[in-house]
Amino acid sequence: MGIPTLISTSTASNASSVDITSGIDSTYDEYMFVCTDIGPATDTAKFSFQVNAASQSGFNETMTTTHFQAWHYESDSSTGLAYEAGTDQAQGTAYQPIAADVGNDSDSSCAGILHLFSPSSTTYVKHFYSTFNTHAGDDSSQNVFISGYINTTSAIDEISFKFSSGNFDGVIQMYGIA
Repeated sequence: MGIPTLISTSTASNASSVDITSGIDSTYDEYMFVCTDIGPATDTAKFSFQVNAASQSGFNETMTTTHFQAWHYESDSSTGLAYEAGTDQAQGTAYQPIAADVGNDSDSSCAGILHLFSPSSTTYVKHFYSTFNTHAGDDSSQNVFISGYINTTSAIDEISFKFSSGNFDGVIQMYGIA
């Protein structure tokens, strides 16, 4: 991994979404989004992202994704590791969940990192992966792994983060990786 350079910091305070509409360009071949203390207003909501190709709107690019997660309940009543087919997309255009079932208690939130590769390429599709940890609404700790590709050869220049329901608080920092 190269050296990360902070490009921007977005602080959400009871926000419906965080849309980063500048700074994703050909300067870096990899962009890293560090999400910290992301707390939803709605219990068990899914934290998600979607992108726009250059000169497009609507945050609805086509994606193919996969999702698996590990969990452990506070009560030690259940642990596991599973593929989660319900949040995969097969050439879908929805926001892609990257953290599931995030609790809205005062001790609940999610945090993680999303990596986006070669967003300015006009030759190749855009690959990504993320790892998030969640204190879920059912009092479990979940480690969620998502990866896939955005099926466009157009440059990507915008990204949006939001929950499946309700507003949220948190910090999202965008880094370029040299």
